[in-house]
Amino acid sequence: MKPTVKAMWVNSPTVDLDSYIPDDPKNFSLWIELRIGSDESAGADDYRVLVCTPDWLRENVCEPRWGRHMLFVREYDRSTIEKCINDYVAQCAGDQWEVVAAKVARNLLWEFEDYQG
Repeated sequence: MKPTVKAMWVNSPTVDLDSYIPDDPKNFSLWIELRIGSDESAGADDYRVLVCTPDWLRENVCEPRWGRHMLFVREYDRSTIEKCINDYVAQCAGDQWEVVAAKVARNLLWEFEDYQG
């Protein structure tokens, strides 16, 4: 089973991913929402990742912090960011969706992370 990115957006009333250009492409952060599912079905799970630059981290993280679900880039380049995300997701294939979803969740925040049902 091969996962694929079915949708990518920013969950914001003021920011649209299709027209987003940061004030400073070398100093920004942006939470990107993703809908990822099997290429064999219409269903998908939601994930998110914080895309940011080292300059943004230097200016905004003063105290020691843990970092998860982050993609570091030198500067904002949507096509490079999308390629990186798509390449990562494509390599997370597995025999069952639960296995695939857990692999994807190693770097992307999964909507069902820590869910116990």
